Amino acid sequence: MTQTPRPSMPPLPVPPLPSDFGAPSGPAKTVQTMPQGNKIPLAPPPSPQPAQPRTSQGRAQGQPSLAQLVKTAFDEGYSDVHLGVGEQPRMRDRGEMLILDYPEIDHNTFMSWLREILTEEEIQKFKKDLEFDGATQYDFARVRINVFDTLRGHAMVLRLIPIKILTIEQLRLPMVFCEVCHVHKGLILITGPTGSGKSTTMAAMIDYINKEFAKHIVTIEDPIEFVHQSRRSLIKQREVGLNTLKFDNALKASLREDPDIILVGEMRDKETVNTALKAAQTGHLVMGTLHTNSAVKTLERILTLYTAEERESMRVAIAESLVSIISQGLCRTTDGKRAAFHDILINTETVKDYIRSGKNDEIVELMKEGEYDGMVTTNQSLFQLYQEGRITEETALEMSPIPNELAMMLRGRV
Repeated sequence: MTQTPRPSMPPLPVPPLPSDFGAPSGPAKTVQTMPQGNKIPLAPPPSPQPAQPRTSQGRAQGQPSLAQLVKTAFDEGYSDVHLGVGEQPRMRDRGEMLILDYPEIDHNTFMSWLREILTEEEIQKFKKDLEFDGATQYDFARVRINVFDTLRGHAMVLRLIPIKILTIEQLRLPMVFCEVCHVHKGLILITGPTGSGKSTTMAAMIDYINKEFAKHIVTIEDPIEFVHQSRRSLIKQREVGLNTLKFDNALKASLREDPDIILVGEMRDKETVNTALKAAQTGHLVMGTLHTNSAVKTLERILTLYTAEERESMRVAIAESLVSIISQGLCRTTDGKRAAFHDILINTETVKDYIRSGKNDEIVELMKEGEYDGMVTTNQSLFQLYQEGRITEETALEMSPIPNELAMMLRGRV
């Protein structure tokens, strides 16, 4: 079969490069003609960016110092400052992210901010590990620092921690918080998601003990957030990475430091839970945190750290050691502030039996009827905030773990 020869392609014209290629120039007007007759404009040659005016500290013109950003957050009552290369500065206002009217952050500006709060050694550690946790303090607030690397460049989040520790009364927490502080030994767990106010609540409880009792309190934190001054109690605070090399070592060593109360920043693994339970069983009051959002789920989370063969003995150990599990969340109030709601389990004799037997559903029912002992469920706590006029019905339903049950409570059917 004879094939018809294809017409030859005309050669494409090659536009000459301008003599000052790479220097600023006007838009290119040269086009190349394709065989189909389409015209595609050539991109203009790249122009070098003009040098951005900078302050003596290396920040781009128009960017504030890090101290100014933190002061703005403090004055406005914002909880977090979010900064990242290639992004505009942002702040968290009672759960919502706000974009500030500042230019996008460039690398030099970001590094100038790091130099405000970190030593050269800490900056080199971050560059090596691509992660850094720490804290710094201003006259008006203490700041928890997390620096990390992203696809767009370096970034950091600053969490503002008030220097003044609010009391249990000022936080409008239930009186059961004071009652559990009177216990001499056992395990108290404060749980909730990140940003739910666990550290603030625990600081208020430690402050209450500090004022009311002559105890020796040892805290192990990563990093230290609220700084306590010894009053009636003697308080020794240790920061992982600064005052101790390893969390587990500090926790084990604390048992030999004659403590009455041990505050564990986070119950992060099986070994920590084992040591905390041992301390609680040997006559100490241990306070710790977990990232769970209900009391019963906290029990389940602890047990998942153990094998099936170990869980039976762990249920017994927890039943004997536990004082209370206080799960906490925050919601926006009608006046634009935030209020805490709780899921509180008190380890009564009946609860102990149910923990040993693994009857978690029955524990929830006990909590609903345990107001006399200080127990409350999340739905009951949200319902009370709604009755007080502090939150709207929509907010209550949004934060509820069982919205259908709460909807029936709001309509007077429960």
